[in-house]
Amino acid sequence: MTPDRHPEVRVRTGRLRGRLEDGVAVFRGVPFARPPVGGLRLAAPAPAEPWDGAREAAAFGPPPPQSRLLGANADPGDGDWLTLNVWTPDPGAARLPVMVWLYGGGYMYGRSGDPLFDGRVLARDGVVVVTVNYRVSAEGFGHFRGAPPNRGLLDQLAALRWVHDDIAAFGGDPGRVTVFGESAGAGSIAALMTMPAAAGLFRRAIAQSVPGTFFSAELAADLGAATAAELGLPPVAAEIARLPPERLADAGDALAGKMDGRTEWGLAAHVRTPYAPVVDGEILPAVPWRPPAGAAAGGVELVVGHTRDEYRLFMAITGDLGAVTAERAAAALRALAPDPGAYRAAHPQAGDERLYELVHSDWLFRMPSERLADTHRRHGRSYLYELTWPATGMGGGLLGACHGLGLPLTFGNLTAGSAGLLLGPEASPAAAGLSARVRAAWTAFAATGDPGWPAYEPGDRHTWIIDAEPRVAPYPEEPSRALWAGHAFDPLPLLPQA
Repeated sequence: MTPDRHPEVRVRTGRLRGRLEDGVAVFRGVPFARPPVGGLRLAAPAPAEPWDGAREAAAFGPPPPQSRLLGANADPGDGDWLTLNVWTPDPGAARLPVMVWLYGGGYMYGRSGDPLFDGRVLARDGVVVVTVNYRVSAEGFGHFRGAPPNRGLLDQLAALRWVHDDIAAFGGDPGRVTVFGESAGAGSIAALMTMPAAAGLFRRAIAQSVPGTFFSAELAADLGAATAAELGLPPVAAEIARLPPERLADAGDALAGKMDGRTEWGLAAHVRTPYAPVVDGEILPAVPWRPPAGAAAGGVELVVGHTRDEYRLFMAITGDLGAVTAERAAAALRALAPDPGAYRAAHPQAGDERLYELVHSDWLFRMPSERLADTHRRHGRSYLYELTWPATGMGGGLLGACHGLGLPLTFGNLTAGSAGLLLGPEASPAAAGLSARVRAAWTAFAATGDPGWPAYEPGDRHTWIIDAEPRVAPYPEEPSRALWAGHAFDPLPLLPQA
C-alpha cells in the first residue's frame, strides 16, 4: 500500500477519501443505504444515492436512535444512520478475507463507531474489517401496521449486499465474507442464516452468545401496539413516523420499564425485552434452529459459542448479585427451566443464587448457542467454544466469564470503552495473550474455514475451552445440555391475559 495519508477508493456510488492510521486504511461513515427518514421512515432500506467528487470518509456516521436505559445518549443527527466503516491493511490487495461485524445491545442500542469495535488491530492480522450500523429499538424492530417487520435485519442485509458489490475496492474478497457478532449481533446472524434473501452473501459466521429470544408475529404486534400507546397513537407506521425518532426510542424505554408482571407477554416480560427478531413467515420464515429449504445456512461454516457465566453481568447491572432469595430462584426455575426439579437435581451443589444465574444463562444464551451448533451441522460445519477465562476488572473477578467478555478479546481493544469494566484500566499480559489467540482463531476461520479445533459432532462434542491455557474438551455444560435437549426454543408467543 502507498504511504498516502488520504487513500482513495471508488465504489459504485462514488469516490471515498479515507485516512491512514497505524498502517491501516480507514474509511468511516460510508452510506450503504439512504437515510431512513421522511418518506423512508420505518421502511425497508433504499439504495444509497451517488455523489460527485471524493466524499470524505473520516468520521463515523451518527448512531441510530436507541435506548437510553443504560445511560447512552447518542445524537442520531440528521438521520444518516445507515452507514458502515472499513479498515483494510491494503486497498490495493486482492481477495483478502472480509469480516463484517454486527453489534449487540439487546436489539435496543448499539453503534458501529463504539471504540471497542475499532478494527485496526484485527485488520493488521490480514483481514478487511467492516462494522455496520443498523436500526435498533422500535425504529428497527417495532412491529407496526404498514411497516415491514425486522427492519434492523433488512438493514444488515443491505449492508451485506454492499459488501458483496463493493468490498473488492478495499482489497477484500466478496467470496470470503465472514459475518461476526455478539449477543443481539449473534442473534441477528442466526436470523440471517435462516433468511433465504441472505443466501450467498456470506460464507462463514461467528456467533458469540446467541440469544434465544425470537418473537411470534402476535407477540410482536401486541408489543408494537403497547409502544404506540406510550405515544398516544395507534400502531400504524404512517402515524408513528410523524414523530421524532427520539420519542419513539423513549417510548420503547418506557415500555421496557412496564413489562414486569404482564403475563400475556410471558418470558419477554420476564427479561424485559420489548423487541427481538420476529418470525413473520416471510422476511424471517422460521427460528434459526429449524431453517427452511433455501435458507442462507446451506453450506455456511459456523463458529458459535458462549461464556460460562453469561448472566452474571446482568445481575451486577441490576444489583442482584448477593440478593437473590430462595423465592426468586424458585420462580425463575418455574418460568424458565424445562423441569425445575430435574434442574436442582442436575446441579446439587448450586445454591439459590447460582441456580437463578444458571437457568437464566442457559435459557437466554448458553443452550441456544449449543443448539445452533448442533442443528447447523446438518447444513454446514459447526465449531463450538466456551469462554471460561474470568474477567479481571470489576470486583477483582466478581463477574467471572460473563456476557460481553469476548468483545475486547475479539477486537484486541483491551482498554477501550466498556473493556475497562471487564479487564481493568490496564490490559494484563494474560488478557493480551488470550486476545491474540482468539483473534488468530477467528481470522484463520475467516481465511480458511478452520478455526483450529475439531468440528462439533454428537459423539464427542469437541469444544474449544478459552481459558488461560485454551484446550479442546468435550462440551463442559453437559448437565444443562441434557436438561434442555427436548426444549424447542420456539418463537415466544402472546399468551392469554390472566
